[in-house]
Amino acid sequence: MKNAASVFAALGHPDRLAVLRLLMRFAPRGQRPTEIAQILGLKQNTLSHHLADLVATRLLQVTRQGRSLYYSVDLNTTEGLIGYLALDVGRARPDLIAPFAQPDILRDIDAPFSVLFLCSGNSARSIMAEALLRDLGKGRFLAFSAGVQPSPAPHPKALQILQENGHTVSGLRSKNTSEFQGETAQQMDIVITVCDRAAARDCPPWSGCPVTAHWGMPDPARAPEDPSRDPAYAFSQTYIALRQRLEALTSLSLSPLNRRDLQTRLDMIDTSALTKESA
Repeated sequence: MKNAASVFAALGHPDRLAVLRLLMRFAPRGQRPTEIAQILGLKQNTLSHHLADLVATRLLQVTRQGRSLYYSVDLNTTEGLIGYLALDVGRARPDLIAPFAQPDILRDIDAPFSVLFLCSGNSARSIMAEALLRDLGKGRFLAFSAGVQPSPAPHPKALQILQENGHTVSGLRSKNTSEFQGETAQQMDIVITVCDRAAARDCPPWSGCPVTAHWGMPDPARAPEDPSRDPAYAFSQTYIALRQRLEALTSLSLSPLNRRDLQTRLDMIDTSALTKESA
């Protein structure tokens, strides 16, 4: 890695390191500077300097969508940085690499895949995703959901939409992420955040290093009321968006499938869905 020194210099500032860590949780999606500044509590002009420095090292890339600029992690540069530390600086010593190395091929493909959906309150989006995958997966997937700040109970309109579409809602409850962390917790194969607030939360690493993805979508409970539409309209649209993604997930051939392929496909499912939704 030819520019390793400049990359390390850029990441030597705690705020720039925080920006990179934040955007990795949204990868491959980008975020606008206003959102990054709000999450990290940085002033806009200060953040602008940090973003420029990170773009200069190619750790970040910037794209324009309409009038907005979106900053995202350059995964190729990030891969090069990690490889440089492990293989060049670390000389590929097994005693250094082994604790972090994961088998390239996923575990026994005959066992169901455990998938955890995360959102802020675990009352609508993640609850709907749990119920959807439970039924669409047909035994190939075990579905779970949790919230970083869970609500007392699932939203009534989310349960209504699920029931109207033939899903059983008994047993669905709002849960804290702490139920899925720790040595005795159910180990996940895939963890998917379905809201930006959950992705922005700096959670500790998950046990077993599951493949992660971000499928952020608006909170239907916060959607503006439209008297010309059904009160549950926003929840219905969220259900449709989730179902489209989860039908794509359950249609994947999981044999053989390595971790890199699974990560790529999870990212593509969201990207393809966003393209269709914006069309």
